[in-house]
Amino acid sequence: MTVIHAIDHPVEPHVLQPGPEGAPLALQRRLAQAEAEIVRLKSVLAEAERMADHDALTGLMNRRGFERELARTLAACRRYRTEAALVYFDLDGFKAVNDRLGHAAGDRALQTVAHLLSAGVRESDVVARLGGDEFAVILNRAGRAAAESKALTLAQSVERAPAGPGGPIRLSFGVRVFEPGMQAAQMLAEADAAMFVRKGERRRA
Repeated sequence: MTVIHAIDHPVEPHVLQPGPEGAPLALQRRLAQAEAEIVRLKSVLAEAERMADHDALTGLMNRRGFERELARTLAACRRYRTEAALVYFDLDGFKAVNDRLGHAAGDRALQTVAHLLSAGVRESDVVARLGGDEFAVILNRAGRAAAESKALTLAQSVERAPAGPGGPIRLSFGVRVFEPGMQAAQMLAEADAAMFVRKGERRRA
């Protein structure tokens, strides 16, 4: 081809066309599908992780998630020399509600407690259902006096709520404040023990 011929007859830019089997377009589609699948799997994984740490009935954090958050809180207390307290709640006579009225009524009572505890704390605090009729709250930057006051306020908000078919919901609670060297399991066990002491006092009163 001469130079003049090339000028008079320019070659059109070559556009990549799909081959016999449409390879380039098919590859693009497969890449798009793969990217969409990655996004979907990440969403599924995130939801699975959330469900693993949360209680299905109340939506609160479960024991597994709570123990992790408590450990983080205590680590922060040690590092920054701040205060924190743990409140352990237990419903009084909850088994009788399930026995007399059925598990649906019991579930509604648990959901009511979860809602009122969550509504009564700050965003920086952590509320969890540990299992059965047991709940716990981490109160960040709270000493004993503040924690005892808040625990009483939370218990009263539940007990003053409109009574359902099972009657008023009663709560006992125990408080344990952070001390240097304390581990999460120890703090949880001691708050639980303090709750049982209070529950016994309420029974004898």
